[in-house]
Amino acid sequence: MSERAQLSIPVGPDDHSIGPLDAKLTVVEYGDYQCPYCGQAYPIVEQLRTDFADSMRFVFRNLPLANVHPHAEAAAEVAEAVGLQGKFWEIHDALYENQHDLSASALLHYVEEVGADVNSATKDIADGGPRQRVEADFEGAIRSDANGTPTFFVNGVRYDGSWLYEPFSEFLTNVLEG
Repeated sequence: MSERAQLSIPVGPDDHSIGPLDAKLTVVEYGDYQCPYCGQAYPIVEQLRTDFADSMRFVFRNLPLANVHPHAEAAAEVAEAVGLQGKFWEIHDALYENQHDLSASALLHYVEEVGADVNSATKDIADGGPRQRVEADFEGAIRSDANGTPTFFVNGVRYDGSWLYEPFSEFLTNVLEG
């Protein structure tokens, strides 16, 4: 039996995370805002976050697959720019909930919709900081052997099972009871 891939870059204070810092479960998702599978996984992850609220920390990292999703990189950069304003989770949710339209004008609308400053976000993107963050996440994904989107890691080990609610929930319960 082959050893499962490990998360090459440990979760740290610069990661976008939600949930208790000392949680028994840390779930990292490498995702792409334009990926239809990530869009399907989004409400499942939200339900898992609710069901495991006291014992799960959720971390999101960018893995835009620009060769198949032409708006993914721009969406990831917008998320990072808005994250600099303290509204990462709001824009993350808005992007997945409006995945059908990630055009440039729509992205600016979502920035406004979540209460972030459009001019500040635009300036940050032009300065290149969000792109560097997206590229660092992407490189970490490659080094961690994230083999598509979404790719999940549970407590530092790649989860290769189904990310549909029941099997994923059962797996997380088993890890907790471990």
